[in-house]
Amino acid sequence: MKHALLSVSDKNGLVEFAQGLIERGFELVSTGGTQAVLADAGLTVMGVEDVTGFPEMLDGRVKTLHPRLHAGILARRDSEAHMTALAEHEITPVDLVCVNLYPFAETSHRAGVSQAEVIEQIDIGGPSALRAAAKNSNAVWAVVDPADYPAVLAGIDADDVAMRHELAAKVFRTTAAYDAQIAAYLTQQAFPDTLTPTYVRKQTLRYGENSHQAAAFYAEPYPEATSIAAAKQLHGKELSYNNIKDADAALLTLAEFSEPTVVAMKHMNPCGVGQGETIEAAWDRAYAADSVSIFGGIIALNRTVDLATATKMHELFLEIIIAPDFDDDARDLLAQKKNLRLMTVAMVDHTRQPAHELVSVQGGLLVQDVDQRVETADDLTIVTAVEPTPEQIAAMLFAQRVVKHVKSNAIVVANQGQTLGIGAGQMNRVGSVEIALAQAQQNTNFAGAVLASDAFFPMADSVDYAAKHGIRAIIQPGGSIRDQDSIDKANEYGITMVTTGVRHFRH
Repeated sequence: MKHALLSVSDKNGLVEFAQGLIERGFELVSTGGTQAVLADAGLTVMGVEDVTGFPEMLDGRVKTLHPRLHAGILARRDSEAHMTALAEHEITPVDLVCVNLYPFAETSHRAGVSQAEVIEQIDIGGPSALRAAAKNSNAVWAVVDPADYPAVLAGIDADDVAMRHELAAKVFRTTAAYDAQIAAYLTQQAFPDTLTPTYVRKQTLRYGENSHQAAAFYAEPYPEATSIAAAKQLHGKELSYNNIKDADAALLTLAEFSEPTVVAMKHMNPCGVGQGETIEAAWDRAYAADSVSIFGGIIALNRTVDLATATKMHELFLEIIIAPDFDDDARDLLAQKKNLRLMTVAMVDHTRQPAHELVSVQGGLLVQDVDQRVETADDLTIVTAVEPTPEQIAAMLFAQRVVKHVKSNAIVVANQGQTLGIGAGQMNRVGSVEIALAQAQQNTNFAGAVLASDAFFPMADSVDYAAKHGIRAIIQPGGSIRDQDSIDKANEYGITMVTTGVRHFRH
């Protein structure tokens, strides 16, 4: 008779699976709560202590950790020596191990949980039994996921060796991720000597950045609330690789603001950011910031979308609208476009963003602190003879928050609560200034515009160009050996300049 060891924390589908095993000639061996559930269902099941001759102890910490079980799992069926050893010690081979692990990640993310409670959810015997079964997958079924129960029963019927090997690989992925989550919880260093992040496949994508590239989207097991990984799609076709990247960039930008704000994102750069007393007013300003580039864009809003705002967005071709919620009539209107993706995501304070961000490079990974620095009026140093007005300070601080999310070299021209022109990713800074101002000067709100730069001006040419084209206030980090050239140029034109001492590159 074949033997199956069952010890699961997730009891979904357990009884049906166990019944299927019995029908296929398996004798069941089980532990604690699993054994009780099976017995209550009227199934015949042996306790693990009946096999090991040793009772469960230490509040269940020691149950399956016994050579009579592990030898039965690990013995090679094609080895005469192994099978002889089992016979000599009267050990019964174990042909299937079904274990799912203690809910460590769920527990560690539960509000108010103590460290002692989390530590108790570190499974020792479960991973050991699973790994033993997976190592011996030529003969033993290793089952870790209740979703696989029906397929396993069918595989047993067909003696599907390939399936056993696939399940073994899944076991090692699962236990590796499990250990990684434990390591992350216990690790205190910001940058440990080894890094073992773990992700779960959220979806297989139609293609990657281009149609000839295969791709998939993986998410953290418990992603941050305000993230594309945690967002819920209500309507529209499947997200693409580029949609996900743009939506992520839009949410990161939006997280800078608590006032009603709309961010229009295009190719990983904001093309328009607007604020207002209402979300409709914020939309009007974001749209007016660049009514051309917004076509085919991703729109992120930090307030519920009402019908008035939806009506205006409905007139455009947009890829994604993502917000905390949609009024029913607004959703119904927008859903008339079958391909438009409507998504909801929780909006939380930007200071709750993760502490670190990871960026892949060929053969490695870069890890850095998230740029959560937000400058205030107290951080500004006035370096020119002309001092900024309160209105200019407010506009500069707004532009400074946006420029953090524009690809360097980055320039943002804005007034208070509205971007007017954005220059992104140019190989020289004056090029970004020219692009931003060319766009900004088309806006009816250009008078009194300010300019923000993500880094210092290495030459006075950017200030010269900006002043000649209507800019009256500039915010920049400072720190160049030629700072004085830019300051002198600003004084020459009678405009104000402030420095922050903080650079906001985003490559």
